[in-house]
Amino acid sequence: MRMMSLGLGNALQCHHEALPWKWKRPVTKITMESSTLTKQGQRFLTKLTTSTAATDNLIRRFVDGSPKSVVLTTLSHLLSPSTSYPHLSPLALPLFGRASEAPWFSWNSTTVAELAALLHKLGQEAQSEALISEATSKLQSRKRDLVVFYGKLVEAHSKRKSETGFDVAYGYLKNLLRASNSVHVKRRAYEYMVSGLCSMDRPGEAEGLVMGDGLRLGLKPSGFELKSIVYGYGRMGLFEEMRRVVEEMEKRGFVVDTVCCNMVVSAYGVHGEHVEMVAWLRRMRDSGVPFSVRTYNSVSNCCPGVLRMVGELRGLALSIEELNESLDGGEGMVVRELLGCSGILGEVMVWESLEVKLDLHGFHLGGAYLVVLVWLEEMWRRLSDLNCGVPAEVTVVCGLGNHSSVRGDSKVRVLVQKMMVNMGSPLKVDRKNNGCFIAKGKAFKNWLCEMRKPPLTQQHQ
Repeated sequence: MRMMSLGLGNALQCHHEALPWKWKRPVTKITMESSTLTKQGQRFLTKLTTSTAATDNLIRRFVDGSPKSVVLTTLSHLLSPSTSYPHLSPLALPLFGRASEAPWFSWNSTTVAELAALLHKLGQEAQSEALISEATSKLQSRKRDLVVFYGKLVEAHSKRKSETGFDVAYGYLKNLLRASNSVHVKRRAYEYMVSGLCSMDRPGEAEGLVMGDGLRLGLKPSGFELKSIVYGYGRMGLFEEMRRVVEEMEKRGFVVDTVCCNMVVSAYGVHGEHVEMVAWLRRMRDSGVPFSVRTYNSVSNCCPGVLRMVGELRGLALSIEELNESLDGGEGMVVRELLGCSGILGEVMVWESLEVKLDLHGFHLGGAYLVVLVWLEEMWRRLSDLNCGVPAEVTVVCGLGNHSSVRGDSKVRVLVQKMMVNMGSPLKVDRKNNGCFIAKGKAFKNWLCEMRKPPLTQQHQ
């Protein structure tokens, strides 16, 4: 089913003369959820950089000889603003064109939006506008799909901080918001507009939309819009406005939950406001708002001492006490407050008679380091309790690095291995799954008891 107009074909021809363009019947989708690069994709991009062979032939051979998942993740990586191959970003268009000829290809609004935003950023406005025009024509009779495409376009431009591209895409959503008779379409357009403005560091405009046009159109703000505005103000360091919106949320009956608190903690952390971070961590603890993986990530990411340890893998403190002694000032104060509550383990640890499992998926490097220290403390407490029992096996799950910039390179796994080696831990890489560390429960308990035994000088005092 051919859906590309002559106008788009001509526009693209200016970029890549030899590129034939076809649309295939949907079979699978390209998604932009992750820009993770496979080893095969990495080799292909490296070859594009170093080889003297014609780019056309390299792309054709890569698409024809690679599984669809490898092609799509490689395309996703090139379309990402954080690609590790920014000099190859212009090749996203010919790669997308060649992929569109594959039998497994299907049109996907997220990918087209990302590609249009990239082309705009590269100064190729004609190609970008042609892609948008074709998408609009394709989706014109399906307003629910159209609003998603425009929303993804707003997101793509906001990630690239492209003011002109964003304003045009925002205008598309604004027209849909005012013209559509569908409550669903209005609501989705409204959500994308608010979050987009906040991503572009324009939270004041977002608040004006929520309290202005939104209310006039019968769209009451939800927790999503208000949290977006909280995050927007916080990221810019406008703390008075941020706190005012949090209070407005509470007045309207919205719960200031873990997500909202993490936004506030993160905002204060980015700007080095350690005293305020501590106050909010205490508020979370006192209000029964649980710490989450993101709480740990938000705190650790603003602690230069912690980041230096885990980045260099040197001078790693191997206990909470040792870490507290090594951190000074506001950083030490925040870390002590975070580690003083072990509630995070309810989310990431499973304790059963056959196995105790700590799952580090989702943690950044600093967050993983801190939670391992908390976990070891909790394991010591439980295994010292005669009524608790000893599990048959202990497992720490680090993952295989599937969400790293290059798939298979797990920095968390390297960090945990370094910690275990330095501690003399019986936890070893699982032969069946090298993304895990395992040990027998009894061996782990004996090691932990020996490690926590005070020095002889202290025993005799």
